[in-house]
Amino acid sequence: MTAAGAHALRPIRGPAALGSDLRRMLHLTVTLAVMEFKLRFFDSVLGYLWQLMRPLMLFGVLYLVFTEFVRISGGVSHYQAILLTGIVLFTFFSDATMGSVTSVYDREALVRKIEFPRLVVPLAVLLTAYFNLALNLIAVLVFVLAAGVHPQVEWLFLPVLLALLGVFAAGLSMLLSALYVRFRDVKPIWEVMLQVIFYGSPILYVLEKVPRPRLQHLIPILNPLATILVQARHTLIDPAAPNAWDAVGGAPRLLIPGAILFGLFALGFWVFNREAPRIAEEL
Repeated sequence: MTAAGAHALRPIRGPAALGSDLRRMLHLTVTLAVMEFKLRFFDSVLGYLWQLMRPLMLFGVLYLVFTEFVRISGGVSHYQAILLTGIVLFTFFSDATMGSVTSVYDREALVRKIEFPRLVVPLAVLLTAYFNLALNLIAVLVFVLAAGVHPQVEWLFLPVLLALLGVFAAGLSMLLSALYVRFRDVKPIWEVMLQVIFYGSPILYVLEKVPRPRLQHLIPILNPLATILVQARHTLIDPAAPNAWDAVGGAPRLLIPGAILFGLFALGFWVFNREAPRIAEEL
């Protein structure tokens, strides 16, 4: 068989995850994210207020329950600010990952286009979640200041925490969106996992209130989101609260949640990049 004939028999592979032009991919990601953000509030009278009301309403219900009925907030400084911050950060994580699960499937028309970089789709969902987070954080900062927390230099470290949270969400988003193309069970499974992560993170409670000291270290070691929330509390709200390395039982142990976070990002990218050329065939 001639070389030309052998080449003709090779399966045609679709565009890769990143495409051939990184700048074009980034431009498409921003354009798609901005469009999705605008369309979300199109023809809505209250507009962005609907996005803000969701975490605020959840905060109001949980704050009432855990301060008046269950009373797990006793002795916790600025509990209301801790609760709202945790809800807003988890809402970002939930929106980014849950929205990415079906993102490739829902945008089949875009994915089938020649030379359209597949990675744009889940990254656009992540960026849209960042837009919402940025606006929600304005409300959080106002609430934190109203609760009596004074601005401090440590607040400058907050963007680093948000970037790490984005890396964690991006890795899961790439992994989930690629797997959903083949396995539709991914969506209900991840819905359950989000509930597990919510209750397994110090959002409703603080780690000092966990009855078993061993669990106080185990939760942030195995859950990078919990580690980020602990450090966010220390950085933004209460400098006297435990920081991330105290929570895990020593600075060297931070390598474990760090390895999980960046390991999931690498795994997500590898799976998505491997599946990208075949996505159109699977849809």
